Amino acid sequence: MEIKEFEALAAALPGTDLSQPFGPGTQVWKVAGKMFAAYGSIAEGVTLKCQDVDTAELLIEVGAAKKARYLTRGGWVRFDWDDESLSERLRDSYDVVVARLTKAQRAALAK
Repeated sequence: MEIKEFEALAAALPGTDLSQPFGPGTQVWKVAGKMFAAYGSIAEGVTLKCQDVDTAELLIEVGAAKKARYLTRGGWVRFDWDDESLSERLRDSYDVVVARLTKAQRAALAK
């Protein structure tokens, strides 16, 4: 998947915004201020949130994902840009983060 295609998919999700909290060259997608995707300018892949640590470890173990470089705890993994299910993995990451928002935050996304 091309980065521009990924960005269009992320931007289409309710309540998302793109920022560079770590400086130029690192793109971070957030929903309600919570990160759900990140990648660098020398983008070997995109880092996404998994449902839990066990899921992340399983994906790494079976070779579907790699360890996230800077987000080593909390179920973050890195997927290659050519992963055929990257759009679904993006949506899953978004859904994991949204599920952990407050009821009021989730309601605001629907507007």
